[in-house]
Amino acid sequence: MSVRSLVLLAAVSVAIVSVVLLRPRASQAREALPGAELSVPPDGQERRTIILAGGCFWCMEPPFEKVPGVYGVRSGYTAGRLANPTYEQVSAGATGHTEAVEVEFDPRRVTYEQLLDLFWHNIDPLTANAQFCDRGSQYRAGIYPKSPEERAAAEASKAAIARQLGQPVVTEIVDATTFYPAEEYHQDYYKKNPVRYKFYRGGCGRDGRLKQLWGDAAGIGTLGLIGKS
Repeated sequence: MSVRSLVLLAAVSVAIVSVVLLRPRASQAREALPGAELSVPPDGQERRTIILAGGCFWCMEPPFEKVPGVYGVRSGYTAGRLANPTYEQVSAGATGHTEAVEVEFDPRRVTYEQLLDLFWHNIDPLTANAQFCDRGSQYRAGIYPKSPEERAAAEASKAAIARQLGQPVVTEIVDATTFYPAEEYHQDYYKKNPVRYKFYRGGCGRDGRLKQLWGDAAGIGTLGLIGKS
């Protein structure tokens, strides 16, 4: 059992969460499955993907999975130097990867720009090489476009956010490279382990910081893709 799991289970009884120990132990082995498969869309529907990093990938899956037109979301690693990295390697911070999600969507139902809006309102774009309680370049926020058009859209959205916040936005925009699905136990973690997930998210201070940054749009964006929970 991982260190984070032990801490979170203990928190249920003693109501104390040690945020420093919330992440899984790096020695946890990669499982046989390469990660949750994205769903197969109905015949005749279009399919695109967008790769986004916003700190702990557990916390980035839920908002996108609620969006009509999104077929699936999977956690993984991107923007690094090593092929087929494991969680142990990425979490050590030596491979250059960041935790990310790959969102598969129908562009006729939800646009790239709309997904970017939702992304911004689920991260802290003012903090470099960290997101909330998680520190290190492996938790840096980023957008990874796959074409000049996507890069232009990403840069425009970043500039708009900087104007809105009145501060420099440090979220990276880097051309997409290979996205490596994370180990199976990471996929849909918030569904598989809801109590542990809630203690982790609460202990990490994610929602408080999002509220501070974005007010009523925190977690849901400004374009009405998902309703308030």
